[in-house]
Amino acid sequence: MLPQVTATRYVTPLREGGSLPGLLEADDLGTYVTKFTGAGQGRKTLVAEVVCARLARGLGLRVPDLVTVEVDPVLGLAEPDEEVQELLKASGGTNLGMDFLPGALGFDPLAYGVDAAQAGRVVWFDALVNNVDRSWRNPNLLVWHGDLWLIDHGAAMIWHHNWPTAPAAARRPYDASDHALAPFGPDVAAAARELAPLVTPELLAECAADVPDAWLADEPGFATPDAVRTAYVEVLTARAEGLHERVTLGEPSPDRPSRAPGWLTGRAEGGVR
Repeated sequence: MLPQVTATRYVTPLREGGSLPGLLEADDLGTYVTKFTGAGQGRKTLVAEVVCARLARGLGLRVPDLVTVEVDPVLGLAEPDEEVQELLKASGGTNLGMDFLPGALGFDPLAYGVDAAQAGRVVWFDALVNNVDRSWRNPNLLVWHGDLWLIDHGAAMIWHHNWPTAPAAARRPYDASDHALAPFGPDVAAAARELAPLVTPELLAECAADVPDAWLADEPGFATPDAVRTAYVEVLTARAEGLHERVTLGEPSPDRPSRAPGWLTGRAEGGVR
């Protein structure tokens, strides 16, 4: 289970995200980027964050530590922003916090080089969870202490918004043409050889076990939260099989404004760390 903390102070909203996450201080003296159950995207965004982050870590990728954040709606009483007030009032109980990485920089392909092996691992992972939100438009990558960190997986596993489509989604291809790391010549086949054997039912069960029951309860078509967890395990297990053969790395969108190295050659020409 994820560690649990209690929010003591709402610091500031982070308006870059559509769900209006906020920076909160907690009773363990930590500071967390918090996503709320009362946000418009709903609790499945939080479920995706937990499963994907836990899975990424199991595959050796860097993600911020996660905690559950208990929020008392009275925190909103002192907030001058009416939108923040309403969000906190609607989010009493268990929410999701990600460890704040002070001084982290947003990923810039012109300033930070990624080798083909690392790029391949990230692309293969994103294909596994069908992450549509790591494009050049919105990389959802941070550079912290010289290392690449993955954040914001709430838009992944889109099939869990319509479970009857999940079996078909397990075999669906993944177009990585616009992926933020496409310029660096991702070696997806090598990543598959390294990572696919790690995606076991046991690892996936551990990932799903970290999701609080409250976020899985009353899911249509499932009798219990554990039944929903089993469904995540089954879909991701099936998706991992032969996945690299279904990943496409073609030409990027013609409206791409950046001049990151490698778009024309398909391989990075370097970068400055």
